[in-house]
Amino acid sequence: MSKPSRYSLNKSKYLQPHEYDRLDHILQTYIDENRRDCVLILIGLHTGARASEILGLEWSDVDAYEQTLFIKGLKGSNDREIPIPQWLFLQLNRLRGENSKVFPISYNRFRQIWEFYRPVEKKLHCLRHTFAIRLYQKTKDIRLVQVALGHRNIANTMVYAEYIYSTQELKRLIL
Repeated sequence: MSKPSRYSLNKSKYLQPHEYDRLDHILQTYIDENRRDCVLILIGLHTGARASEILGLEWSDVDAYEQTLFIKGLKGSNDREIPIPQWLFLQLNRLRGENSKVFPISYNRFRQIWEFYRPVEKKLHCLRHTFAIRLYQKTKDIRLVQVALGHRNIANTMVYAEYIYSTQELKRLIL
């Protein structure tokens, strides 16, 4: 019996810096015209939450004082509270309405929105990987990435550290 294969990260599963910048430019261009759609994607990019976790957000999960989002963990993940930048928090608050859900849409609609705005043909889940990689590159703190993603097992988070380390070391040694 063979061992189950470990999850492997590669460039097709997250946004490269130039793709991230392109997406940010696209979203900033359209945010006044299509606020909900742009904020939806930006929340994914700035929290690392899964699409289903974002769609599960309720206004009671939004802390105006701390400017955080309480993400209810799914797929066996831990719950977590993630701060978001003030400018994004202000944009999010402009969406407040009668509904208790922050984004009262289906997963399929979220995927369609992503496919409309995405800078390259990558899956919606790449927002989560992009967040994790950027957070790890900024902090070099794998435990912080684990908490931010809601992983119960650090082994699930180690793929980010291993990927960054191996790509950086190979560049350093070969180039």
